[in-house]
Amino acid sequence: MTHAPRHSSSPAAPSPRARAHALDLGAFVTASPSSFHAAHEAARRLEAAGFTALLETDAWDAAAVAGDRFVLRDGSLIAWSAPEGADFASPFRIVGSHTDSPALKLKPNPQLGAEDLSQVGVEIYGGPLLNSWLDRELRMAGRLALADGSTVLVDTPGLLRVPQLAVHLDRAVNKDGLQLDPQRHMQPIIGFAPTDVLEILAHHAGVSRHEVVGLDVVTVDAQEPALFGADEEFLASGRLDNLSSVHAEVEALIEVAAAPRPPAMDGPSPIALMVANDHEEVGSATRSGAAGPFLEDVLVRVHAALGGDESSRRRVLASSMVLSADAGHAAHPNYPERHDPVTRPRLGEGPMLKINAQQRYATDAVGIAAFVGACERAGVPHQHFVSNNAMPCGSTIGPITATRLGMTTIDVGITLLSMHSAREMCATADPLLLQQACVSFLHG
Repeated sequence: MTHAPRHSSSPAAPSPRARAHALDLGAFVTASPSSFHAAHEAARRLEAAGFTALLETDAWDAAAVAGDRFVLRDGSLIAWSAPEGADFASPFRIVGSHTDSPALKLKPNPQLGAEDLSQVGVEIYGGPLLNSWLDRELRMAGRLALADGSTVLVDTPGLLRVPQLAVHLDRAVNKDGLQLDPQRHMQPIIGFAPTDVLEILAHHAGVSRHEVVGLDVVTVDAQEPALFGADEEFLASGRLDNLSSVHAEVEALIEVAAAPRPPAMDGPSPIALMVANDHEEVGSATRSGAAGPFLEDVLVRVHAALGGDESSRRRVLASSMVLSADAGHAAHPNYPERHDPVTRPRLGEGPMLKINAQQRYATDAVGIAAFVGACERAGVPHQHFVSNNAMPCGSTIGPITATRLGMTTIDVGITLLSMHSAREMCATADPLLLQQACVSFLHG
């Protein structure tokens, strides 16, 4: 049967504002091929909006933490907007996310090769869909550590490719499935031998090869993000898990800082804060991950600079709240049995509350009420996510943050298909809806 194309005014067509926001998310992804780039791109946008950088090595007093500030630590960033009159009684409203994504990560000595071809030695970072890294051009991006102790960011064009074995040499692949050995089958080709990988990285970073003594470099899809579908109702992009949330919280905090704060219902207006942690995909147990001390360090120092002590800080944290924003699964049309039979999250129907009885997500009834209220104030639709009981779910920074700091924490996120692929997809409308919900939540 032939279907007539939908008219652009159909309900599925995204609004011009949603379309523009999705394209800006695409630009954010392009500028953020690694966690380090994501943190710096977020900092660039915040600075352009009037935020001021603080250094962790400097002393912080009340003047230093007042207004709109941000702090960088490796591939992580924390930023906040303190309303006029904020003091040690001001609670925090926090939106959190993570800057990293599954990838192929370069080994310390990445030189490799066979059959007169040069390859790049990589290991698996996180839990990528390995087949999605095949037969596509890959960028290399991250940071290089130099002999003088400094670091520089590096980002190459699409220089790498992991070629799949031809079907003529694997006749059973379509019947038995693709079997990939992460050591033997996932090493990308970069050129004819000999090709010096470190020389190429140094060239693109603008430094000399002999200066490079260490590297934190990953691969990322070189294809630009793009809208697609009959009415451009979908966005295809790498790193939507979880740059869709990082972008939402950055733009939400900028909006909150730029507008007058509504008066608090009771007590002082909250300090609106965002945290974008690195290393969520590998467990968060690093100095810049959610299991590390970064967020607690900043909260302790801000509260102390505003005149508080340990007792008052604990009271403030008890009245504070965290929104852990991380992308989740839409019901898949080709695999309906993999999802809960009743709760079916849909693309384009707004952010979802992520709930799990085993506390793999931190959402509880109190958090549900808070997020539903934020969505209703913003006019944003919302939905629920629970796993099929036979499909163990993943986790987020939410339970880790709740455990470290004792704050009520809610796990939410937009719906994706192809999660952990080199190129994921979401509805064009959803990134704006998440950003609007974050604005409402940060207002308190």
